Amino acid sequence: MSMSHYLDEGSSSMLKRARLDTLLVLGFSDEDKRGTIQPYDDALVVTLRIGGYDVRRVMVDEGNAAEVMYLDLFRGPNLRPQDLTTYSSLLVSFEGRSVIPMGMIRLPVQTGSNVMEVDFIVVDAFSPYTTILGRPWLHTLRAFSSTLHQKVKYPSRDQVLEILGN
Repeated sequence: MSMSHYLDEGSSSMLKRARLDTLLVLGFSDEDKRGTIQPYDDALVVTLRIGGYDVRRVMVDEGNAAEVMYLDLFRGPNLRPQDLTTYSSLLVSFEGRSVIPMGMIRLPVQTGSNVMEVDFIVVDAFSPYTTILGRPWLHTLRAFSSTLHQKVKYPSRDQVLEILGN
């Protein structure tokens, strides 16, 4: 086979890949705001399947550099202190206080047909949320979130899927 044949074959597959990538545009429009009451400043709170359970009051926060699980949720799905691994860094709570983590636990988080293992830092602190999913989860999922649109969008195979705020 000639060198030009290899180039043609490569160019063809790059064009196919480029065409597929352009079909999967992750973005938000005014149409995505349908069903929300505007204006508001609500946090993006969703329900997700974590550790095999449907978990409500999961806050999606792209400003968070870690995934946090609060003690109430940790006690719910029959997890035990022996399930925790050591986590020695301090966290800062919403009120600005230092919080000593109880430890870390790895649990599967399911979004659609995607399941990924997530390391949660478990803390004994008050929160109206059961857990907070931050940038590591969003980046691994290759997702974009919008509090304005109350949605998370992420690519899955050849389509863009959504997680709706509730």
